[in-house]
Amino acid sequence: MPGTNGGAGHSHAGRNIRLVEPGNSSKQLYCKEARVPLLTRIRGPRDLDRLSLEELDQLAEEIRTFLVDAVSKTGGHLGPNLGVVELTIALHRVFESPKDKVLWDTGHQSYVHKLLTGRQDFSRLKMKGGLSGYPSQAESEHDVIENSHASTVLGWADGLAKANQLLKRDSHVVAVIGDGALTGGMAWEALNNIAEAKDRPLVIVVNDNERSYAPTIGGLANHLATLRTTDGYERFLARTKEILDRTPVVGKPLYETLHGAKKGLKDFIAPQGMFEDLGLKYVGPIDGHDIEALESALARAKRFGGPVIVHCLTEKGRGYQPALQDEADRFHAVGKIHPDTGLPIASSGADWTSVFGDEMVKLGEEREDVVAITAAMLQPVGLDRFAKRFPERVYDVGIAEQHGAVSAAGLATGGLHPVFAVYATFLNRAFDQVLMDVALHKCGVTFVLDRAGVTGTDGASHNGMWDMSILQVVPGLRLAAPRDADQVRAQLREAVEVEDAPTVVRFSKGAVGPAVPAVGRVGGMDVLREPGTDRPDVLLVSVGALAPMCLEIAALLDQQGISTTVVDPRWVKPVDETLAPLAERHRVVVTVEDNSRVGGVGSAIAQTLRDAGVDVPLRDFGIPPRFLDHASRAEVLTEIGLTAPDIARQVTGLVSKLDGLPHSRLRSSGGTPTDRAAAEVEPARD
Repeated sequence: MPGTNGGAGHSHAGRNIRLVEPGNSSKQLYCKEARVPLLTRIRGPRDLDRLSLEELDQLAEEIRTFLVDAVSKTGGHLGPNLGVVELTIALHRVFESPKDKVLWDTGHQSYVHKLLTGRQDFSRLKMKGGLSGYPSQAESEHDVIENSHASTVLGWADGLAKANQLLKRDSHVVAVIGDGALTGGMAWEALNNIAEAKDRPLVIVVNDNERSYAPTIGGLANHLATLRTTDGYERFLARTKEILDRTPVVGKPLYETLHGAKKGLKDFIAPQGMFEDLGLKYVGPIDGHDIEALESALARAKRFGGPVIVHCLTEKGRGYQPALQDEADRFHAVGKIHPDTGLPIASSGADWTSVFGDEMVKLGEEREDVVAITAAMLQPVGLDRFAKRFPERVYDVGIAEQHGAVSAAGLATGGLHPVFAVYATFLNRAFDQVLMDVALHKCGVTFVLDRAGVTGTDGASHNGMWDMSILQVVPGLRLAAPRDADQVRAQLREAVEVEDAPTVVRFSKGAVGPAVPAVGRVGGMDVLREPGTDRPDVLLVSVGALAPMCLEIAALLDQQGISTTVVDPRWVKPVDETLAPLAERHRVVVTVEDNSRVGGVGSAIAQTLRDAGVDVPLRDFGIPPRFLDHASRAEVLTEIGLTAPDIARQVTGLVSKLDGLPHSRLRSSGGTPTDRAAAEVEPARD
């Protein structure tokens, strides 16, 4: 089993790691592996039971040392895990996992949980064959939820608690949710259901660090901030004023409505009544770095016979000065860094996200009607520069993609052009709103999908492999897949010119490669390679960032005497009207996309050819319809057969069959598994 308790995670023998004493940035702590015996003795949660409070504090220090050293070598979610060390220790001392289910939302803060449940080899964290960056049932019986989309944990907890009650089990359910995830509507739908059963045990731990990626915003953030400061009326008023001064305009009236008018002066000063009004017992706020206080609060919650909220105040990035000094996101997620300074080991150059972000600033300067929306991910989606330049034209809706899409429809109806930047995988959550609110009402909204296609290291739920399939069914929607930085800029500008329909611009993760020039144009499609003959064999339709691969495929085919035209449709929905007549001039059509083969661009093109009566065989290459394990992008593409040699070999075989020749060309590359990137030959006519 990958990631079992082994020595690779402790390869830093004798090395100093600089940590910071909480509350005293001038005092530095140093910890050597030689003085870290406790962590290596923890093989499971029950090993914590025999440790004294002093030893637990030492263990917490050792864990932070381990995390900084290990994650600096591999990259990963460092800041969130530094913030939950004591909380995780307390959870595993009070509850009996795996009998008791400890659930994490979104799971990126589960590294400490992994360490305490016997997984201390972090040498290949997020790499093929190593530990997942999120909980994984394949790794441990202590893990339950693998989904890394926020705000779902309370729904899971509600269902598990109901199952415990119905099956008369005496086990407990504990849901750990961040204050950022609580901004999602699903969390409040679940709370409404959880509160219905006063006698159904369920412990909800709110990990309140005032942040999701960046600082948490909105009315709920105000409420939690208020709960942090209930020491007295004057201190409360001063703190509230400070918070409201930097909160969007909706914060103050919502705050006053929920907490002032309803509960009166007493609960205006100590407004835990918001949760208690829902029927939820409230305990807190608790110092999330005081193990003794945490254990006491969790034990009380465990004994209570109904739903309880335990509100814990934690510090994201705790103990690591570079993280604490990072005001943007407290080292929420880092690449490989120098552990002493927190600086990146190497720069990867310009990436897709920064190209989009820079162009958004230029668009904002040219058009006052362009506004931006983010779902609690201002920096990860590249809108931080736009926000700095035009702070009044950016709307952070929290982890609420559905609301963001509907709000965008309202903004468009009001005369603005919203650009909603979101990870491709997270747009799945707002599909109904894209369909029924934006498209049905013909609203000019541009959705920019970052991390589209195979992303790799974050695992199954972060791959953006569904968008070009689910969006195919949306009437009027136009979808662009830029192949390089120049096309990101150009197609973003084309998208925001559309005022009567939703537009989508999707691009990949990571470094953007060199420009891929066009050698001609057919209709709205760029021709990337001419075949050099009047009757070419293959029309290769390249989608998005896979253009360099498609040119490599064409070169390999050329070596086999197979002539190929390579085109980039640029806008893959709707299918360009000139594609069918162009396909008719070729013997075979091949599509290559970084998206699910099911219902994707290849399927749409096949339908277009059938409708046009073009009887040309079509083979589509893309991502197979299964969840993909974490690995590098290159490793995932190789595993699913989405590489130039794999595709060239299969296309060669298809052309050989049409020629009536045995499939001998490129055979040396090996066979192709059945569950890979290619379909069988698909006739283009019903």
